[in-house]
Amino acid sequence: MRETIKPSAGSLSRRSLLARALMVGAGAIGARLLSHDLVQASGGLTPKDAAILQFLAALEILETDAWQQYNELGGIQDSEVPGGSGSAAYTAALEVLDSDMPQYIHDNTEDEFTHFTFINAYLVSKDADPVNLDRFRTLPSSRTTGAQQIGRLTNLMQLTVDTSWWTRYRSRTKNPDFGDTFPQAVPGLSAGQFPGIPRRDGDLAPPNHIQAIANTAGFHFAFIEQGGTSLYPALAQRVTHADVLRILLSIGPTETMHFQTWQDKAGNAPALTDPTNGLVFPDLNAPPFGGEDFQTNLIMPEPTVFLSRTFPVCSIIRPTETEGAAMRALSALTANGLFIGQSLAFFAVLRQLAEAADAA
Repeated sequence: MRETIKPSAGSLSRRSLLARALMVGAGAIGARLLSHDLVQASGGLTPKDAAILQFLAALEILETDAWQQYNELGGIQDSEVPGGSGSAAYTAALEVLDSDMPQYIHDNTEDEFTHFTFINAYLVSKDADPVNLDRFRTLPSSRTTGAQQIGRLTNLMQLTVDTSWWTRYRSRTKNPDFGDTFPQAVPGLSAGQFPGIPRRDGDLAPPNHIQAIANTAGFHFAFIEQGGTSLYPALAQRVTHADVLRILLSIGPTETMHFQTWQDKAGNAPALTDPTNGLVFPDLNAPPFGGEDFQTNLIMPEPTVFLSRTFPVCSIIRPTETEGAAMRALSALTANGLFIGQSLAFFAVLRQLAEAADAA
């Protein structure tokens, strides 16, 4: 990861940034920060603005770790996103969703690298602590040929994917900010633990099994990015520094671009049953599904209620309620199974970062 992004002349190098980074641990981020006693840094960055950026940096680091694993097996491995050597069978299954999937996975991965390195560099420029989660890189890699054998932060091999984002963005009458709930597009994915990448070479067959893994990845891609799509505007409502607002309003829309891309590709996941574990991917255009709430070619937010049910419906990002936004994001990722196998200290650190961001 350290060689992935080469800083331009005069910029802060990633090596020097990481050398200065505080190893974030339970309490290690510093009582002065979490108690909001930090004196305003150069340019007026407040402790609360710093807390929001630190939480976002942590989530971007975790996103990068997940996307790097996807790229090693199903993306394009090059100087921009190094690591791994690809899996032909997994890549072919992903390409059933779209022939450009390797390029899209590569570009999404590179984007996430730039997000956390930029946010950390900005924090350092303001004399605030950057975030480094390297000591938690203890989870195993896939044993599939093509994957690097290095420690990971995230687990892509026991995913429980909430696919209610699918119907949430198609509903014309409901909004999660009002407490509304939504049906699952793929009920089986939300009720078990399934791999989003092949765990070993034995997962590359039979055809419906490796295709089910690729389908799981397709829905998981959109799950990850819809979270960022909501989180950035939710937290932007709490910042005070103009630069920090600009950062959130500039990075947030790229998460939305990712989400719309992956929502489109998930709609191409073929209906099938995995013979290995019984996971069913239904035809979302046929009964008992079907109708606008499940229609596969709807990739733009349908208008729905916003702020008050007395107003006309509006096409919006949803949810954007700011209260508890950071903890909701962390809870969703935890329920997703992304951190299965991580230590109690890891969860304590993320909870601490989320609580500080929500207190801003």
